[in-house]
Amino acid sequence: MERQNKILVVIDVQEDFARGRLRNEEAIKALPVIHDAVVYANEHFKSPSVLYTLDTHTIDYLKTQEGKNLPVPHCIHHTDGWALCPEAVPDDVTPYTLCKGTFGSMELADRSYGADLCAADEIWICGFCTDICVSANFQILKAAYPEIPIVVIEDACAGVTPELHEAALKVMQSCQARIAKLDELI
Repeated sequence: MERQNKILVVIDVQEDFARGRLRNEEAIKALPVIHDAVVYANEHFKSPSVLYTLDTHTIDYLKTQEGKNLPVPHCIHHTDGWALCPEAVPDDVTPYTLCKGTFGSMELADRSYGADLCAADEIWICGFCTDICVSANFQILKAAYPEIPIVVIEDACAGVTPELHEAALKVMQSCQARIAKLDELI
């Protein structure tokens, strides 16, 4: 079987967004779909096929602009809440990770961690939170690679609320994202 020239970018699927400081039932529901997307990418995409971002803050989080607007310390570097949700990293997957600060990562567009994003035929994206970090990173990837189709796996994402999740999907779709459920893609 020839592997597909696609890459899956998994945004901030970390404990603090699922079961930790910013617990979200929608995120918990999305974890099995994220797991299945990672397994599929690992089996069908060229290696390395999965890139993970990690929302990463320091102990001075409350002094930052984000900390002043969202005064809930979360994803503090090397804490339990900063860790990837184990469901998102199947045993046979080597996690290529990128630590990033607030929202989007310009570095995601510049660095490849062994995967050549600019040579991909398609980029799939999923994770938490649809209306914040997923949408911010989608916009960065779209700006960096305007001719590469980007697919947002809607059932492998979770927003701060279901309403904000849906609104973010509509905005990304208006910016030429293909919005699809995982079972439509595999």
